[in-house]
Amino acid sequence: MANGEKRIVIAGAGSIGCYVGGCLALAGRQVVLFARPRIEASLWQGGLRVSDLEGRDRLIEPAELAVTTDPAAALPGADVILVTVKSGATLEMAALIKAHARPDAVVVSLQNGVDNADRLRAALGPRTVLAGMVPFNVVQSADGELPLRVHRASDGKVMVEDGDARLAHLLDAEGLAVETHGAMKAVLWGKLLMNLNNALVALSGLPLATELADRRWRLILASQIDEALLAMKASGIEPARIAGLRPTLLPKVLRLPDWLFKLLARRMLAIDPEARSSMWDDLQRGRSTEIDDLQGAVLRLAEKAGTPAPTVQLIKALVRAAEAERLGSPDLVPEKIDQADFCHAHRASNARACPGRVSWPFWN
Repeated sequence: MANGEKRIVIAGAGSIGCYVGGCLALAGRQVVLFARPRIEASLWQGGLRVSDLEGRDRLIEPAELAVTTDPAAALPGADVILVTVKSGATLEMAALIKAHARPDAVVVSLQNGVDNADRLRAALGPRTVLAGMVPFNVVQSADGELPLRVHRASDGKVMVEDGDARLAHLLDAEGLAVETHGAMKAVLWGKLLMNLNNALVALSGLPLATELADRRWRLILASQIDEALLAMKASGIEPARIAGLRPTLLPKVLRLPDWLFKLLARRMLAIDPEARSSMWDDLQRGRSTEIDDLQGAVLRLAEKAGTPAPTVQLIKALVRAAEAERLGSPDLVPEKIDQADFCHAHRASNARACPGRVSWPFWN
């Protein structure tokens, strides 16, 4: 079957899903966007604008899009299903796939975290499920802005688990470089190390490039990565390289003075000035974040391995507190994020654990 004849369903067409699906549609692939009502309404009204860091800026008119909120319309004819929902919705999407999709459809997880492909496999039984990794950041336009714009604000190749050699060719398109990899668990753990920064962007409210250029924030990220690497080493997990660096070197590079970091980490800083993190977007929209599948994954591993992870625990608690407040990013300042704040954050997310009145002296 030719590439143009295979039906690709984007299961959860948000920022990443619309960008991936948009690039594939522009390349002539047969794409169906399975989306929530807000996204569907925006796409029907104004179409989809797909732009990227390299300067591409392309529009797909509403009449050229296939978008639906109905799983019975989206999934039955799928040859390939790209799962791009947030981690918390993985099992819900798995149930829809099991109910509506053909047994021979190939399911690919293009999600954050290290466990989503395993969850899909457990829920979908004998179906083919492949792990994937999206290295780049996608920024979505503000609510109500038409056409809906998805902008890839950093670079990198999408990795998909070895399975069908034709799959990478099917998914590879202009603006969307895709290749297969034989050790996806290592890739996912490597990606998780950098994804620990998502929470810092969300808590600071800063654009990603601005936050990473500030050593004060990088020191907090470096501490989280040290704790994650310790838990991984104790568990026999060897993460893949990140941005060309051995993972063990990453905390050292992050701790460099700003001028030297900017000189040596150009690849890491090749980010559009408007890029933030999906976790920041979740806080702004009052939604639950993926903190349980990022910092939470490290904490579960550390608990099992018996290694300490106080910084990771603190950052998770602060994000949970911000979720509970539902006021968007709390705009924290790095000097105020220390262990003394843990009780304050923990009270907001679990009042029984730390009784007393909640105060927030570290809000900017």
